[in-house]
Amino acid sequence: MSRSTVVPDASDLSTDTSTPHNHVAIIGTGFGGIATAVRLRRAGCADFVMLERADEVGGVWRDNDYPGAAVDIQSNLYSFSFAPNPNWHNTYAKQPELFAYLKNVTDAQGLRAHVVLDCTVDRLTWDPVAQRWQLDTARGPRTATHVVLATGALADPVIPAIPGLDRFAGVSFHSARWNHDYDLTGKRVAVIGTGPSAVQFVPAIQPDVAHLTVFQRTPAWVVPRHDHQISGFSRLLYRTVPVVQQLERLSLYLRREWQVVGFRNPALMKLPERGARRHLEAQVRDPELRAKLLPDFRFGCKRILISDDYLRSLDEPNVSLVTDGVRSITKRGLIDNTGTEHRVDAIIFGTGFRTSRLPLTDRTYGPDGRTMAEVWGTSPTAYLGTSVAGFPNIYLIHGPNIGLGHNSVIHMFESQANYIADAVSYARDHDLAAVEPTAAAQHAFTEEVERLGAGTVWTAGGCTSWYLNEDGRNTNIWPGSTIDFRRRTMHFDPTEHLLHRRAPVAVTA
Repeated sequence: MSRSTVVPDASDLSTDTSTPHNHVAIIGTGFGGIATAVRLRRAGCADFVMLERADEVGGVWRDNDYPGAAVDIQSNLYSFSFAPNPNWHNTYAKQPELFAYLKNVTDAQGLRAHVVLDCTVDRLTWDPVAQRWQLDTARGPRTATHVVLATGALADPVIPAIPGLDRFAGVSFHSARWNHDYDLTGKRVAVIGTGPSAVQFVPAIQPDVAHLTVFQRTPAWVVPRHDHQISGFSRLLYRTVPVVQQLERLSLYLRREWQVVGFRNPALMKLPERGARRHLEAQVRDPELRAKLLPDFRFGCKRILISDDYLRSLDEPNVSLVTDGVRSITKRGLIDNTGTEHRVDAIIFGTGFRTSRLPLTDRTYGPDGRTMAEVWGTSPTAYLGTSVAGFPNIYLIHGPNIGLGHNSVIHMFESQANYIADAVSYARDHDLAAVEPTAAAQHAFTEEVERLGAGTVWTAGGCTSWYLNEDGRNTNIWPGSTIDFRRRTMHFDPTEHLLHRRAPVAVTA
């Protein structure tokens, strides 16, 4: 692969100098966007811009600053392979450290000059004549030859449409948009949802509130985190002998990678399920409460939650667990499906994110005028989870079937970045206007996902989760090993893509 700096091609040259143009536009500055930017530059592409809707980089780790926010993968693994951090203070990094890490990597990698902040992208339209993408942004129009949607799958919070929410006289907010101006001390607080965010902020706020009412729709399997501080000696060792941290990262990676065998063979999940049952019994004394917290589905079918103190916090005297759902919201509180009213001062939604499609795909218009979301319908698919037939020169970070149940998704992002950089480089080196996967290649990859997923904990036995669409098809999880996915994304395969030549330039006499 050529390592020379990208030279603008014919499609990059424009007489309209009022509209900014870049060879590559990356939308989003979280882990995926930063990984792609670094990989592009290493491939010789220096003409890229990173468009960020907020006033700082960081993505999900900038936005999710609720009490107790932390990562669910060990810090030494949940980080870039090219930017190890010897200064993590916990085995599972807290949100402030992760946010600081992303800002530090942005600066250390020289990406800050490429970042445009407060630049929400509202619409993307492929111009088949100019063979480039038109971007409508909060800072005005832009164009780009290639676009990377690095908005992430966990960007748009979901607040359910509960009747009466607009009448509530108290304070309400989603955990991803935490209201730090509101003091929860001594307040009656309702929490709706018991997913990964709730299991972190519930034990963090429980000691301070007067009473906490947690509304649980479905119990989850919870396993201990075993989080602890990393000693000063270990951090010194990581700094002075980097190979020690590299070996620790490799060990963590291989141990987690092995877990995919269990997910692919449901019978093997009985062992970790027994461990989760023991964790529940050790943390919750009340047998009636334990019964409410015990799932009736296979371990691993839905997302496994990790916490050292969530279950214990639910057994405290100032906490009530409600499993009767929420019928409506009144001015003073919530009414469950039995008709019981729960008066509260504040409502916190731990109800997750919109995962049925990536942000912006409903505003990304291809050559035929349809959006990517329209083409997908209820069943998103993408070649290597990254590019979509019919949409030239556009790539999705954390696209369909990129999520993991067993390892670090950062490894997947870096694999996607390899494919993206190779695609951009191939188009450049072969003087192509655009590339896109063939419909046959995308279909073959989707069928491979189906084959790999058959009989796994995610698809077998009738279990339902947000991993599956309304037809029961897995649209979110990569059901294979990350080693296999890295192999698939190492190089751009031109035989599986449509290669669009440049439109001839009209010459006038």
